Amino acid sequence: MDALDLHEFHHALGAQFTELNGAEAVGHYGDVTAEHAALRESAGVLDLSFRGRLCLTGADRQRFLNGQVTNNVKDLRPGEGCYAALVNAKGKMESDLNIYCLPDELLLDFEPGLMEKILQRLEKFIVADDVQVVDVAAPYSLLSVQGPKADAAVRALALPVEIPAKPMSIVQTTDAMLGEIYLVNQPRLGSAGFDLFVPTASLGAVADKLIAAAKSVGGRACGWQAFETVRIEAGMPRFGADMDETNLPLECGIESRAVSYTKGCYIGQEVINRIHTIGHVNKELRGLRLADDLKSLPVKGDKLLHDGKEVGYITSAVASPALKANIALGYVRRELNQVGMELALRSASSDSLARIVQAPFAD
Repeated sequence: MDALDLHEFHHALGAQFTELNGAEAVGHYGDVTAEHAALRESAGVLDLSFRGRLCLTGADRQRFLNGQVTNNVKDLRPGEGCYAALVNAKGKMESDLNIYCLPDELLLDFEPGLMEKILQRLEKFIVADDVQVVDVAAPYSLLSVQGPKADAAVRALALPVEIPAKPMSIVQTTDAMLGEIYLVNQPRLGSAGFDLFVPTASLGAVADKLIAAAKSVGGRACGWQAFETVRIEAGMPRFGADMDETNLPLECGIESRAVSYTKGCYIGQEVINRIHTIGHVNKELRGLRLADDLKSLPVKGDKLLHDGKEVGYITSAVASPALKANIALGYVRRELNQVGMELALRSASSDSLARIVQAPFAD
């Protein structure tokens, strides 16, 4: 397992660790309830350095990447970004990506454990292009502050730069002590949030400052368990949990954010455009309200049934502190996925009721 650079720093804060696709992450700091509350009500600081980071350089980088992903990269100006899917020729997902345009490079941020696959995929299609793909996960780490008071926490850092107001926009600032930091408006949980790409050499100092800034607005350091709970409450799919290589982006609830139908050609475009214009997907991701008296939460792959026939499956489930209810995300066949539809959930412990509800889940 790839250990976090700040393992000892987090350990000193009381961290318990977990594993995500071969990478170490902070599971929690001993008080998941308070961490969950911080992410929903104030500001929670997360070390997301386990995620993958690549840079594309070279004169053809934008044109090349535009031909690889579902969103419009070719028209991004320095300081702008977009969310996109990387799909194969059949339109099936290989990853989702946050893509940021910097003056001399494109920065890609993605889920852990996918570095080799994405590197190989991109390099396979570089023929006569002036494009270089560089793994920047070692020299640069990733901190994030999420929650409604994230903006106030970032302001408390007093970075000598204007805070980016538009989601997916990125600014760069240089500090004599901390080095070159990239600040991104990145609401990972749907409300408000910022990512900081930080030189690994100064990661501990920045993490210390960011946690202090969060505490000044009522927040704290948070782990993956609280993050995942709030993510599911927000109805936001995660690649590796709610999206994988079997899915088309149009099934996953990310089409409006991740897919451009006017950008020109890319790998997989023919399939996705054809479905958009003349067809439909057979299943879609939905929010599910589960029974209150479950002995245990369902696991990924547990089946959803209607009149005894399999019509879908669970991808993520959590006992929501905010809703005081058991909730889940899962795929349901198109003809049965309307809000209010009641389905049977078949899990290891028992059969129970699951009702389709709007996501994000309302209090």
